[in-house]
Amino acid sequence: MILLLGGEKGGSGKSCLAQNLAVWLQARGGDVLLLDADPQGTTADWAAERADQGDLPAIPVVQAHGNIRQTLMDLRGRYRQIIVDAGGADSEALRSAMTVATHMLIPFRPKRRDLKTLPKVENLAKLATAVNPSLIVRAVITQCPALPSQVQRILDAKDACSSFGIQPLEAITTARNIYDDADENGRSVLESKVDNRAIEEIEMLASELWGSSKWD
Repeated sequence: MILLLGGEKGGSGKSCLAQNLAVWLQARGGDVLLLDADPQGTTADWAAERADQGDLPAIPVVQAHGNIRQTLMDLRGRYRQIIVDAGGADSEALRSAMTVATHMLIPFRPKRRDLKTLPKVENLAKLATAVNPSLIVRAVITQCPALPSQVQRILDAKDACSSFGIQPLEAITTARNIYDDADENGRSVLESKVDNRAIEEIEMLASELWGSSKWD
């Protein structure tokens, strides 16, 4: 399984999701590797902070840029699950990873400036599935306002994704401080255990992506 997190817009939480889903997989017996293909190196920095904590299971992380297709093909023979953090831009790393990934998850905040990228993302998805027909492409709405009065904004964002042929997950994430707090300590929200709702969000997202798949 190769999960690619990417898109056309930064700031929507790709690195956060990559980190939390890696921890989720590992906790269920997964043999997971994180590949940081974002020049900002956010996930690599998180892994370094994680190693400094001393009380957390190590998650291997490598960095690679440019055409990473061959790198992924080599690594998939050594790890059962690979999560690629491709960052928030149309890049050579993103496009090359799309040719070998099994899943692609594209985060969007329920904001106009994120959703304006949907035409370009739709085109990328079409190009990728033409080369890699088995690629499963999904959107996820992230950093949502928690107020009940804002539910329609979330539903509208999901409808926008659907209108461009990108199926959104039912699961969402909301704007919670614990995501940033956990990241700064090299942890996931699953390990921080201080916000049950955030834990539920990651568990629901992972379960929707992979259903009853077994990782041991």
